[in-house]
Amino acid sequence: MREIRMRGTRRALLVIDVQDSFRLHRSWEDISDPRIVEKAAALARHARTAGEAVIWILHAEPGSGDRFDPAHGLVRLAGGLGAEESEPVVVKSSHNAFTTTHLQRLLTAQGITDLRICGIRTEQCVETTTRVAGDLGYRAELVIDATATHPLPLHDGTGTLAPDALIARTAAVLSGRFAAIVTLEQLGVEGWNASGPAS
Repeated sequence: MREIRMRGTRRALLVIDVQDSFRLHRSWEDISDPRIVEKAAALARHARTAGEAVIWILHAEPGSGDRFDPAHGLVRLAGGLGAEESEPVVVKSSHNAFTTTHLQRLLTAQGITDLRICGIRTEQCVETTTRVAGDLGYRAELVIDATATHPLPLHDGTGTLAPDALIARTAAVLSGRFAAIVTLEQLGVEGWNASGPAS
């Protein structure tokens, strides 16, 4: 198990599924915020400066034959992101980052009690990981404007939920129950294009 180097902190940043399986797929045209890569990189720098752990999570579905199949070479951090030597890259095959990985063991071994979470997709792997983290007793923060998602068809085929609605819904259902909802500005994260276009 890779040792995480920390300096007097009990927090880890989890960057979830910001990977080329999304970035290099045609669906990237519909992502709610293409700056998610830039924002994840800024959060990682912010965490490193504070002496906090950074853990990268990737989603893989071996044998699926699609973009999440490692055989296709896209299950890797999105271009522009890079894990430092002390930063684990954990590969999951479930929606949450705990069930199919050694993440909890890794966090426990390093005495981490607080999690700061960002990534793709807001209402899917990010939300599910945040819920499980809360249930496991971690103090979780969801950096809501450092998440991104896609339009989601309604179950009955009558329409589509827009990404803004999905993100607002995730913030509402997690806030005060499973996590605190925070923003990049509230955290004082610098080094991302706050004024640039979302696409």
